[in-house]
Amino acid sequence: MKLAVLAATLVLAGCGTISRHEASPPAASPPAKGAYYKDDGPGANPPPDLAAVPDAVPKAEPLHRFANRPYQVFGKDYVPAASLAPFRQIGVGSWYGRRYHGAPTSSGERYDMYAMTAAHPTLPIPSYVRVTNPANGRSVVVRINDRGPFHSDRIIDLSYAAAWKLGYTESGSARVEVETVLPGKAEPVREAKAETQGVFLQLGAFSAREAAENFRIRVYRDLAWLTEPIQVVPGGTVFRLHLGPYRSQDEARSIADRIQTELSLRPVLVAR
Repeated sequence: MKLAVLAATLVLAGCGTISRHEASPPAASPPAKGAYYKDDGPGANPPPDLAAVPDAVPKAEPLHRFANRPYQVFGKDYVPAASLAPFRQIGVGSWYGRRYHGAPTSSGERYDMYAMTAAHPTLPIPSYVRVTNPANGRSVVVRINDRGPFHSDRIIDLSYAAAWKLGYTESGSARVEVETVLPGKAEPVREAKAETQGVFLQLGAFSAREAAENFRIRVYRDLAWLTEPIQVVPGGTVFRLHLGPYRSQDEARSIADRIQTELSLRPVLVAR
């Protein structure tokens, strides 16, 4: 999961926190029952009672400073969500185990195959999701702290413990439903925004979200030195790009000057 194995493909990320455990193109199909991709599999000494491992408990956390930037793997662009929001997805879920146990995740945390965590290509890091196996009705809540899977036919990679509780460790994969669980339930999005109040640089305003996302990718690509996130802020029929927050207007102006020099674009200071 070190960045070194993906250095040739992560052309948009520009930092060492977007990483993932697959260093070569994925297998054409999920592993057969009892078989594990690239010698992956359960650990030799699992906890005595995996059923007792508690689900992740959603809580308000600031989004990771680097792990939510656009990135590219195997020639495909990924644009992670820049804020918490309702989300639902149905598709094939897989899992990863001992091959990556103890290795760094995209969040910088160590992967623990016996913790209730998961990898997703675009959901915010960190965030929480409920994953349900419709075949048996089992459901778990996990914390997203990694990127992947980068298989075209899979939507999420669970930890070994989470997949075991859903009943598909032997088969390697299963059809699952993924739904975000927002901290605080009543007002989770407002709590998340509270983490990003301050001084921002507005890089542009667009009538289409796709145009805003495309320009966001371009800025990340051309200004690899940026350390603050760029958010797409919807408002009516306009989508604004906000870079920040910064601790002061002086700090923001210094960044604006550098952006103007390199992109011939003068950002506008905004406070929220």
